[in-house]
Amino acid sequence: MTTTPPARRNQSSSLRRALTVLEYVRDRAGRGRGISLTQIADDLGVNKSTVLRLATPLIEADLLVRDRETGWFRLGHGTLRLGQAYLSSLDLRTAAAEPLRLLQHAVGETCHLVVYEPPDVVYIDKVENEASVRMASRIGSRVPAYRTAVGKAMLAWQGEDAFETVVAAGMPPVTQYTVTDATRLRVELERVRQRGYAIDDRENEPEVRCVAAPVFDHTDAVAGALSVSGLTTRMTPARVREVGPMVVRTGLDISHVLGSGRGR
Repeated sequence: MTTTPPARRNQSSSLRRALTVLEYVRDRAGRGRGISLTQIADDLGVNKSTVLRLATPLIEADLLVRDRETGWFRLGHGTLRLGQAYLSSLDLRTAAAEPLRLLQHAVGETCHLVVYEPPDVVYIDKVENEASVRMASRIGSRVPAYRTAVGKAMLAWQGEDAFETVVAAGMPPVTQYTVTDATRLRVELERVRQRGYAIDDRENEPEVRCVAAPVFDHTDAVAGALSVSGLTTRMTPARVREVGPMVVRTGLDISHVLGSGRGR
């Protein structure tokens, strides 16, 4: 009678429990002196000897450090090396590719991914429903941020300097619905922060509505934005309210891949 399967299960269980300890220290040790053995054991519901056993290989791999004087735990420099290696292998378009495809499949409308290059947004990816009317946007094209949902989604989480740069570049009307007043734009950005997503209600193209949400990087700074765009006959105000939370969730999913702590 073989004992291999139970051994493998035990090893897998130990690995998961060790990772739980690592994640606990990551989330709670902060920038201070770390976190005590007693607190880890109490909060995770295990005894101290178990925590020490699970922490040993993490310390050996430099993922955890235990202070020699206090005995408190904090993250080790090995986590920095892992983080740097992970980030160096990522780019926004790669991180967003699958979530953007899934979003497009779910909503049946054109999805965009953009970055901010003041005072414009630049389209870096686009996923279309081949059966629907194609959007005029092109990968590589630039559009002023003030009149797009993606632009407002990013501006809402940028500083005052970004806002002033956009306003100073001019806000001429493109359609009868374009926001051309700085005060009105500022109010709209506050609404974006409150609900989590931005809306372009025929402001850039007269028969198109868009809903967009920001994407954040590992420093929780804005890295870009994604949007869903469709003709007003399909993207009604009611449909925008349905799609908005889906776009926000996809933005947070991409942000999580990029290392952001938002939405966890």
